[in-house]
Amino acid sequence: MKYYSTNRTAPEVSLSDAVIKGLAPDKGLYMPEQIRPLPQSFFDHIQDLTLQEIAFEVARAFFGDDIPEADLKHIVYDTLQFDIPLVRVNDRIYSLELYHGPTCAFKDVGARFMARLLSYFVKQHPSTKGNVHVLVATSGDTGSAVANGFLGVPGIDVTVLYPQGKVSEIQEKQFTTLGQNITALEVDGVFDDCQRLVKEAFMDQELNERFFLTSANSINVARFLPQAFYYFYGYAQLKKQLGTAIKDVVICVPSGNFGNICAGLFGAKMGLPVKRFIASNNANDIFFQYLGSGHYNPRATQATLANAMDVGDPSNFARIVNLFGGGQQKAQKITPEEAHSAICQTISGATYNDDQIKAAMQAALRNDGYVCDPHGACGYQALVDGLKEGEIGIFLETAHPAKFKDTVEPIIGQSVAIPATLQKFMQGTKQTQPMTKEFSDFKAFLMKNL
Repeated sequence: MKYYSTNRTAPEVSLSDAVIKGLAPDKGLYMPEQIRPLPQSFFDHIQDLTLQEIAFEVARAFFGDDIPEADLKHIVYDTLQFDIPLVRVNDRIYSLELYHGPTCAFKDVGARFMARLLSYFVKQHPSTKGNVHVLVATSGDTGSAVANGFLGVPGIDVTVLYPQGKVSEIQEKQFTTLGQNITALEVDGVFDDCQRLVKEAFMDQELNERFFLTSANSINVARFLPQAFYYFYGYAQLKKQLGTAIKDVVICVPSGNFGNICAGLFGAKMGLPVKRFIASNNANDIFFQYLGSGHYNPRATQATLANAMDVGDPSNFARIVNLFGGGQQKAQKITPEEAHSAICQTISGATYNDDQIKAAMQAALRNDGYVCDPHGACGYQALVDGLKEGEIGIFLETAHPAKFKDTVEPIIGQSVAIPATLQKFMQGTKQTQPMTKEFSDFKAFLMKNL
């Protein structure tokens, strides 16, 4: 299958080129040229399949043209060495707990899959000369998931950029204590500064002539597409628990850079029976404002309790627009107004400030006995506020509450146990390099140290 750029001015490329390059030459994001629906028979018996079996069928639809079946199956099964349980919160609301992987965050799925797929392609791609440098910006969980997913992978070095003082201590320890092929840069700025530095590096001719650079952010197709796996698995568990197919399923996604909900939208295009999606924002509600006005107006990031959602210019917005037919440049199919209308028919929005997030965390515990992290709380509250008669809601609990222990405990008034997987990171020694938000300084560091 070929992959095109959301900006429509770069040549189409193969899957291996899309994964290895990360960003298209015209600064667009790669998209598969087609989305293949899964057969009805798959959905008829989905409740009887394991997570790995479901993920493999979804992966074949995306990647089956480019990877032999045995190799793809090994990548999928090796990626998913943990469960993703659907937990009943109350009669109408369920939590899809995405924090049972190695770093206790949803990004373990995409990061582990991408690490294995990239390693597979690097060995076969002569232009890389057997060595690739991964640049990744993080607002919290991406850095830990990517760093741990790529740790020790031959032929791949990783540089993680993160905003100084704007990630939790546990998040920071998960990617700054590893060493080996992982380098952490502590940027004097916000997440958008980190993301900008990565994008500028990809566009810098001198850097790209000297090094083979790629990204492990959700701008990479190998990072965001595998996240569709757990949407199908969540539906399968709901069907099994309720004993019947559910037509009015609403999935609420705490949203920052919008790779996660984008993967869910791909799943819906493949036939996943979801009635609609809710994109739940914190105070960085650029997408919420777009839904209401039809105008996309990025702005400076505001720091919040739900720090992994602190994104003022979400990259994957371009993918969502393309997915609904509103591509740019000469290949544009419909007007921006028509694209906005189509998006609003599938996605609604919600937005919560810090006080409302605190109240949601307290309400989830008080009313339903469920402990949410700040991001999951945005999803929970949006379902409480937005479910209609007859609808069943699933929200994505994207990270373990213990990753935000110092924030969560004072809000809910009780202690949160730290899983063993997180405790081991806290014993490590922080290893970071300070970095300004100036691209010239970042480039100088790469030229000297890669």
